[in-house]
Amino acid sequence: MSYQPVEPHATCAQAPSRPSVAATTALSGTTGPTSCRLATAIVAAMAGLNVDALVDLRRSTAPVATARQIAMYLAHVGLGLSQAGVAQAFRRDRSTVAYACRRIEDLRDDPAFDHRVAQMEACLRWATER
Repeated sequence: MSYQPVEPHATCAQAPSRPSVAATTALSGTTGPTSCRLATAIVAAMAGLNVDALVDLRRSTAPVATARQIAMYLAHVGLGLSQAGVAQAFRRDRSTVAYACRRIEDLRDDPAFDHRVAQMEACLRWATER
């Protein structure tokens, strides 16, 4: 699978699916809830998934779990939120966020995967600079 370079603003201009009330409530922790919602919306839009699937507490399929881990990674690494804050926003344990960050770092050794995550990071930076 080959990825073409995309300008961040072109990819980011696509409106992500609007989260439901349940998804908004799920990501309303006291530390960085808006940032976590933004990271989740960007990942969901670029992965072609529903935001609700990423914040669901039930076990998910591998693509949904990986997308959730990317959102956690972006919230922690890309936005500088603490792992505890990200965990609270996603209603998960801090060790789950730590595992997600390690896993995404390992997966970034693949150039295609790294490119996709870099696109999401660029979208997140673009959206938070406004």
